[in-house]
Amino acid sequence: MESAGGEARPVLLPPVQELAGQLGAADDVPARYVARAGNDDLKAMVTAPVPVIDLARLCQPGADDEASKLRLALESWGLFLVTNHGMEASLMNAMMDASREFFRQPLQEKQKHSNMIDGKHFQLEGYGDDWVPSEDQVLDWTDRLYLKVEPEEDRKLDLWPTCLRDVLHDFTTKCTRVKDCLLPEMAKLLELDDDYFIDQFGGKADAYARFSYYPPCTRPDLVFGLKPHSDGTFVTLLMVDNSVGGLQVLQDGVWYDVPTRPHTLLINLGDQIEIMSNGIFKSPVHRVVTNAEKERLSVALFYSIDPERQIRPADKLIDENHPALYKKVKIKEYIAGLYEHVARGEMVIETAKI
Repeated sequence: MESAGGEARPVLLPPVQELAGQLGAADDVPARYVARAGNDDLKAMVTAPVPVIDLARLCQPGADDEASKLRLALESWGLFLVTNHGMEASLMNAMMDASREFFRQPLQEKQKHSNMIDGKHFQLEGYGDDWVPSEDQVLDWTDRLYLKVEPEEDRKLDLWPTCLRDVLHDFTTKCTRVKDCLLPEMAKLLELDDDYFIDQFGGKADAYARFSYYPPCTRPDLVFGLKPHSDGTFVTLLMVDNSVGGLQVLQDGVWYDVPTRPHTLLINLGDQIEIMSNGIFKSPVHRVVTNAEKERLSVALFYSIDPERQIRPADKLIDENHPALYKKVKIKEYIAGLYEHVARGEMVIETAKI
């Protein structure tokens, strides 16, 4: 995860992609990346039976079967795949190709978009590592490019690589349409007004794109691509590598592999909707494991409510038999706490529970 703060990194480390290129097949990774004991099995034994939703059908009247599958997904796994989402396969391929092109550029070119100001101070947007607040923090085996895409007038286009600009704009536009189609359907399942979640987002709701590159790792038994966490936002739209898995989701103490399916989008709920639904919808804990032989790419769009707004469980979901399970929280403060908790391997949503 990324920090919302602007703290200086205590140690400047080489990008993981550069580090991986320096390691031989028999070399161990640096100690700062070791997250688990070597005898801990990171391989999930079962693929999660994640529901697949036909979005075009869902958004039509009378699609009770798709709505039932959506309810199952939101109340159990907290994630699902969508087909017929209105995004052309050619656009999805172009987005992944442009992402790969960026990460394959020489380091000097990528650092023109660095998230380190003057090489000393961290900023949320740009290319590099996630925020590292302490010397003893265990690091993830990933490099990322993180860009604000909404509101459109807030885009820092100087940080947008040329190879990504046009395709990212188109990809964001299509993803936002998918999100806007889903929000009323989610509200209906809770018997809320169709526009309940749309109204809650507010006029300054933001969205960030994260391009994650996971190079091959000589010790996948020791190292996470991303540590276990839940998303602190409302909802995430994710396009994963078609050929390389690695995303896993936790349910009832068991880690499951999340399936990959070409040209689908993976929808992942965040903490904000779990709070607003009073725990009916689940924000899943998930992680990314590394691969000894193959690189992996993913592109995610994180949609969040206006940072100046406060959220709480919807009034219609609270009564004598269903007390509020979460406190009122301010989005800006919640997101700031998210990064601190993830760095410590903790879940920030625990701080919102009554």
